[in-house]
Amino acid sequence: MAVLPDDAGADAPVARGGEPVPRDTDAPASLPAERMARAAARDAVLLPIDWSVLPPGAVRDAVDAPSGRLARVTLGPAEGPRVVLVPGMTGSKEDFTLMMPLFAAAGFRVESFDLAGQYESAAAGPENLDPPQRRYTQQLFVDDLLAVLDAGTRPSHVLGYSFAGTVAEVVASRRPDLFASLTLLSAPPLPGRALRGFKVLGPFSYIVPGRALGRPFIAALRHNVHRAPRERAVFVTARFELTRASSVGDIMGLMQRTPELSSELRAAGIPILVATGTGDVWRTSAHRAFAERLGARLLVLPTGHSPCETAPHQLTEAMLELMRG
Repeated sequence: MAVLPDDAGADAPVARGGEPVPRDTDAPASLPAERMARAAARDAVLLPIDWSVLPPGAVRDAVDAPSGRLARVTLGPAEGPRVVLVPGMTGSKEDFTLMMPLFAAAGFRVESFDLAGQYESAAAGPENLDPPQRRYTQQLFVDDLLAVLDAGTRPSHVLGYSFAGTVAEVVASRRPDLFASLTLLSAPPLPGRALRGFKVLGPFSYIVPGRALGRPFIAALRHNVHRAPRERAVFVTARFELTRASSVGDIMGLMQRTPELSSELRAAGIPILVATGTGDVWRTSAHRAFAERLGARLLVLPTGHSPCETAPHQLTEAMLELMRG
């Protein structure tokens, strides 16, 4: 199991947006130290961007799924190996804006899509299923991801971010033939009541139903309690004009029933990377134990819950090493 530096802890220096400042560290044996150092240097000088603007050359379309049409964006050579980046709850395909050009430059065909009920896939939902349903369920998200993976070149290198990591785990355990590799980015590392491991919300998860936490969670993001940079906060807030609160609440409820699939994923033989930041909502020790159960590589970066935004060069470099290995 390859590892980047462990917890920065409460004393880690903080930069703009509330993220710990990157510090000089040793790269793990499986990642060339020189390449990771260059990636860290690039991440340290990232400039503000308009997150609503896609990378040059990116193509918008939509993919049909059981829950409805899912908004998608694609970049890179059509003949390149396929990379599918799946955003999490309250997220969107734009969360990977800084990573997509890096994969394309490396010769990969990279795509991302909005989950059902989220941002530009807000019209996709349980009422579109046959027969119609009332809730966003794990099976809904699993069937949607299966449809996306089946709609292109197979197998694919897949990244599941936060809750989407759990969805990707379920799909990989059932259809390992669809996966060339699997990256679990800030994914719930605890089975069962995963919210119990939240550094802040953990105690409340025992007394408040998961679904009831949806609207307060959205309200917290609207008020930028995570101290994101202004340009990022503006985009996050704008997304909530479309994102369905019911989908967020249902997903919070689903995270209280996170499946334990380590045995199935080990048996599948898929190369796996568990990636997180020292400032993630779950503790690094939980992600470390998660990686050990999966027999996965572990990448710990001195950042928060969203390394795809704050450390895109380092995360992409680690994924490329996994994919090429």
